[in-house]
Amino acid sequence: MKNFYSATALVFLAVLFLALTILSGAGIKGARLDLTEQKLFTLSEGTVNLLEAIEEPITLEFYFSEETSADLPVVRNFARRVQELLDEMAARSGGQLRVRRVDPRPFSEEEDQADEFGLEAVPVGAAGESLYLGIVGTNMVDGLEVVPFISPAREAFLEYELARMIYTLSRPERPRVGLLSGLPMEGRLDMQTGQQQQPWAIHEQIEEMFELESIEAADDSLPAGIDVLVLVHPADLSDRMLRDIDRFVLDGGRLLAFVDPYAESDPGPDPSDPAAAMAMDRDSSLDPLFDAWGVEFPADVFVADLGQALQVALQAGQRPVRHPAIIGVTSENMNRDDVVTGELDAINLASPGHLALAEDSPLALEPLLKSSANAGLIDAERLRFLDDPGALMAEVAVTGEQYVLAARLSGEVTSAFPSDNGDSPASGPLNAIVVADTDLLADRYWVQRQQFFGTSILDPFAGNGDFVINAIDNLLGNADLISVRSRATGNRPFTLVESLRREAEQNLLSTEQRLEAELAETENRLTELQQARGDTDLSVLTPEQEAELDRFMEQRIEIRRQLRQVRRDLDRDIEALGARVKAVNIALMPALVTVVALLMGWRRRRRARAAAESGT
Repeated sequence: MKNFYSATALVFLAVLFLALTILSGAGIKGARLDLTEQKLFTLSEGTVNLLEAIEEPITLEFYFSEETSADLPVVRNFARRVQELLDEMAARSGGQLRVRRVDPRPFSEEEDQADEFGLEAVPVGAAGESLYLGIVGTNMVDGLEVVPFISPAREAFLEYELARMIYTLSRPERPRVGLLSGLPMEGRLDMQTGQQQQPWAIHEQIEEMFELESIEAADDSLPAGIDVLVLVHPADLSDRMLRDIDRFVLDGGRLLAFVDPYAESDPGPDPSDPAAAMAMDRDSSLDPLFDAWGVEFPADVFVADLGQALQVALQAGQRPVRHPAIIGVTSENMNRDDVVTGELDAINLASPGHLALAEDSPLALEPLLKSSANAGLIDAERLRFLDDPGALMAEVAVTGEQYVLAARLSGEVTSAFPSDNGDSPASGPLNAIVVADTDLLADRYWVQRQQFFGTSILDPFAGNGDFVINAIDNLLGNADLISVRSRATGNRPFTLVESLRREAEQNLLSTEQRLEAELAETENRLTELQQARGDTDLSVLTPEQEAELDRFMEQRIEIRRQLRQVRRDLDRDIEALGARVKAVNIALMPALVTVVALLMGWRRRRRARAAAESGT
C-alpha cells in the first residue's frame, strides 16, 4: 500500500509539472530578460511614444522566404527576432499597427508583389534561389515605405529602422530639407577613372528620412517652403544668397551649418591637377552672418587634439600613427544632456575648427562636441604640406582648454543686411546648430560599405550619421525618433586599453624625439670636428671622430633597447588586462552560481535540522 501511494504521488507530481509547464509557456510566451547595457532588446520610450501617437492604421508586411532560408540558421534566427519586435510593437500600438507575415515562394503571387515593391531578391545556394528579407509599410493615404533588405549585421539598428518607418508613415507630409553643399555629397564624375561616384552615405540617409531639395551655391535665393536649411562648406556664396539665408533664419527657419578651416574632403575643381589642388582655398565660413551674430570662428587654425587623436595609415602597409588632426570625440567630450549627442559614443572629425562667442554676442552657446584638455591650435596651412602625421604630435602646444567643435546657438540676433525697404526683418530668433568641421560627413571617417549576398550594406563604425540625422530631427522638433536612433549601437570601445596605448605611444614619441635630437647633435659634432681639421680627406677619421661615432652607436643601441622595452611593457599591460577580463568572464558567473547553490543548500539543511529538532 505504501508503494502504491508513492507511485500515485509521483504520477500526480508529473502531471502537475506538465500542466504548470504548459500554463507557464502560454502565460509568459515571449518573455525575456534584457541584460544589455542599453536595453537593445526592449522597446525604448521613444518607440512607445511614436506607437501611441499613431492616429490612423498602419500596416507592416514582413516578407521572409521560409523554404529558401532552411539551411541558413543565422538568417532564420534574425527573422524570428524581427517578427518578435514587430509583434511587440503591434501590441503597444493600441490596435493602430497591423503586422502581416508574407512568404514569397518561388513563382507565387507574393513573389511578384515583393518584386513590385522593390524588395531585394538575394541569391543563395548553388541553385541561386532568391531570399527575401524585407518590410513594406503602408498607411491609409497611399503612403509607402520600403526596407528592401534587412541585414542581420545591423540588428542593433533594427528598432530604429522600424520606428523610422512608422514615424514616416504616420506623417501626411515629410519635412522639407534644403541642402546647399560645396562638397560632392550627391556623387560626382571621377575625372581620373571616368566613373560616376556613389552619393555619400549621409546624403542617402537624409534623402530617406526627409524630402531633400538640393540648392546650388550659384543660386541667388533659397527655395520656398523648406523647414530646415543644411549648409555644408559654404564657400564663395553670393551676397544675395547670404542675404536670403539671413532672412530665412530671422523668419524662424532652422539652420544646420558645417564650416571648416581645412576641408580634407574637398576635391577641388580638378583633382588631376596637383598645382590647382595646392593653390585652392579649403576653408569656409559664414561671414558676415557670424559677425552679425557675434560668433567667432577662426578659419585659419585647426584644433589638434592629442587626447583624442586617431591612428591612421596614409599608405597601405604603413605602420599606423596617431594623427592629432584626425580625432575621435568620445562620449566624455559630448553633451550628455542634449538629445542630439546624449546617447552617442564616438564621432570622428578631421582638422576641425573651434567656435566661441564674442563678448557682446546676444546668443547663448551650448557645446555639443568638445576637444579634450590635451589640445592646441595649429595653422591650417600646415596641413597642406604635411608628409608625416606623427610630426604634428611634437608641434601641438597644449593649452589645457577644451575647444568647442560643435554647438547649439540660440537667442535674438540682428540682421547682417539691414534694409531700408523693409523686405528683411531687422531682428529675429536664431535656432541653429553649427559644426566646425565638414569632413565628418565623408564616408571614410564613419562608415564602410559591405556586400551581403550581393547587397550593399552600410556598416558605421562611428556615430557621425546619427549625429547629423539627430540634429535635423531635433531642429524639426522630434525627440522620440532621436532617442531610438541614438541607442542603436553595439559598439563598446575598450577605453582602458586605448588609454594604455596612448600613454605608451607618448613614451615612444618622446624617446624617438630624444634619439633624433642626439643623432643631430652627434652629426653636428662630427661636422665641427671635420671642419676643425682643415683637410679634405673625409674618408679618414680622426681619433676624436671615431670616439664620437662609438659613443653615438652605443647610445643608439641603448635607446632602441628602451623603445623595445616600452613596447613590451605596453603589450604586457594589455595582456594582463585581457587575462583579468577573461578571468571575470569565465570564473565569475560559475563562482556566483556555486555560492548561491551552497547558500541554498546550507539554508535547506538548516531548516531540515530545525524541523527534526522541533519534531523530537
